[in-house]
Amino acid sequence: MSKSDLIKGSTDASKQSRRSFLKTAGTGGAAALAATTVAAPYVKAQGGKIKWRLQTYSGAPLGAHVIKPQIEAFNKAANGEMEIELYYADQLVPTAELFRAMQSGTIDAVQSDDATMASPVDIADFGGYFPFSCRFSLDLPVMFKYYGLDKIWEEAYSEVENVKWLSAGSWDPLHIFTKSPIKSLADLNGKRVFGVPTAGKFLSRYGLVPVTVPWDNVEVAIQTGELDGVAWCGFTEAYEVGWADVCKYALLNNICGAWCGSYFANKQSWEKVPPHLQQLFLSTIDQSHYYRQVWYWGGEAKLRVEGKKMELTEIPKEEWEKVVKDAESFWDEVAAKSPRAARVVQVYKDYTAVMNKVGYPYR
Repeated sequence: MSKSDLIKGSTDASKQSRRSFLKTAGTGGAAALAATTVAAPYVKAQGGKIKWRLQTYSGAPLGAHVIKPQIEAFNKAANGEMEIELYYADQLVPTAELFRAMQSGTIDAVQSDDATMASPVDIADFGGYFPFSCRFSLDLPVMFKYYGLDKIWEEAYSEVENVKWLSAGSWDPLHIFTKSPIKSLADLNGKRVFGVPTAGKFLSRYGLVPVTVPWDNVEVAIQTGELDGVAWCGFTEAYEVGWADVCKYALLNNICGAWCGSYFANKQSWEKVPPHLQQLFLSTIDQSHYYRQVWYWGGEAKLRVEGKKMELTEIPKEEWEKVVKDAESFWDEVAAKSPRAARVVQVYKDYTAVMNKVGYPYR
């Protein structure tokens, strides 16, 4: 049996066990709850402490930067009134089932992008990496704060039963890291990469093949040949989580300047938290947005200049301009899905027009 078969078998078994956990935890029966190793949402321990479970999309090495400092800061500042237990990718439920698990109350909160966790909203395509919507990481929070994306996200999730959208922030740019070099659009053809849904859908028009595997299995899947690379992150993350050790080449042309990720909570769990702890949680989320943005931004520059693990390649400008142009029709396709999706695309267009006109030092 090959390593790939072993990985697949282990993954299938793991997914099956997690699905069983979801079904059992959702029954609400005392016997079913006793059979699980995780308590029900919003359990108060002796002394009245509020207990939450939060699962992130990220694995533990990445989670050490994108969420763990925030949860540790919150737990410390909550002073015994509340404690959040942090779980990483696929530890309680598969990432694709995160939304349903949060909505049902199996877990209390989630950190993820909308698309990766299959949010049932008409703006889900804009979570993760939407092609060329951002050039820099500051673009995203500006559009949320000053161009109305926050109101659109609040509106969309207010229509979903038992879910509270809390905040969105930016992560790293999207680059493609592979075992063989990419020096033209033709080199994308047939490459199997682990990536986020919307960007993968866009890149598939050039022959790229998006493949989904559990986050913790990505490195081994690249080593065994199940994957040819990743289209999931930027340089900072690729080096931090070990993917730069198994990929030989890094494509400098990026598809988007910032990943869009959000915090969500089970609405019932959220409403049971007193206002001062709600504010504390939101404040530590803002602290996390700041930490993450600086960590990613500094790493991108340093590792492109000083990193030695991957050879840098580039698709020629004249050829890459076709990809940028193709994104315009992709935007229009997504905008046609719903009036609200069209409003998001219009924000992108309005913001891009301003940035293109302002020029240096912004563009």
